[in-house]
Amino acid sequence: MSSQTAMSLMSVAEFALWAIIGFLFWKKKLYCRFPTMGSYLVLRIASTPVLLVFLLLGNLLASQGIFMDVYFFLYWAVYIASAALLLFVCMEVFRSALSAFPGLMKFGIVIFRWAVLASVIVSFSTITFPHRHILLLPTVASGLMRSVSIVELCLLGFLCLSMNALRLSARDMAFGIALGFGLMSANDFVQSLLISIHTSLTAPWQFVYESAILVTLGMWVAYCALPEPARLPLVVPANSIIFRWNEIATALGHTGTQVAVQPAGGFFLIDAENAVEEALTQKLKSRASAT
Repeated sequence: MSSQTAMSLMSVAEFALWAIIGFLFWKKKLYCRFPTMGSYLVLRIASTPVLLVFLLLGNLLASQGIFMDVYFFLYWAVYIASAALLLFVCMEVFRSALSAFPGLMKFGIVIFRWAVLASVIVSFSTITFPHRHILLLPTVASGLMRSVSIVELCLLGFLCLSMNALRLSARDMAFGIALGFGLMSANDFVQSLLISIHTSLTAPWQFVYESAILVTLGMWVAYCALPEPARLPLVVPANSIIFRWNEIATALGHTGTQVAVQPAGGFFLIDAENAVEEALTQKLKSRASAT
């Protein structure tokens, strides 16, 4: 079996796994909990056959470059849309993991949005733009996806470090989604690093890269197929640190009631003396009446 045939079979297996994940996601109604993840799966499954058709037409009808032009624009449009959806998927996973702590969730979402913005700015500030006009599209799309990969890895690291505090099970779908995208992001970074150092490793690393994707998709199939443990009501001690953080975060987001403060008529010590004198007078009157 040639290497090209093997890669074609692996690509077919990858599309089949994406389709299985989409079917299980729809069957178990996981799109109700993760709607953006459902949209991402629909985009991924629907766009693959369309892109393949235009690619085959472009190779068969090489004299008509219109098909390759359509494939170019469509491919990078889907790539950018996928990157944008993945940012919202990360936010969904973050919100689901912190659902038991509404105060921390609201406060964390604000920090998460600023972290996403900082990641996008850093990623675009470190890339060069050697091309102009339409050839700039792949550079912009790659920079956006790189920032998304950084966010995915940070999200996975956060969940791994705070699983015990959040009482989050490793079998929870939120953790499974974060783990899958984190592995794919690490796979992308390792591939780009090795290929930039050793260009001769491009062909053999493609098999390793595709194998890692297949393993990750197989893991997602298991997450979708196996029953997910129900998340019981969270009970934590009143003096626990995470409970205090949740209360502080809730207080920070609460405006509270407004109180009208009237200006004092005089120095507060004078008011205090008057109050003491009045109390003594009432006490002496009560004693006199008693005798």
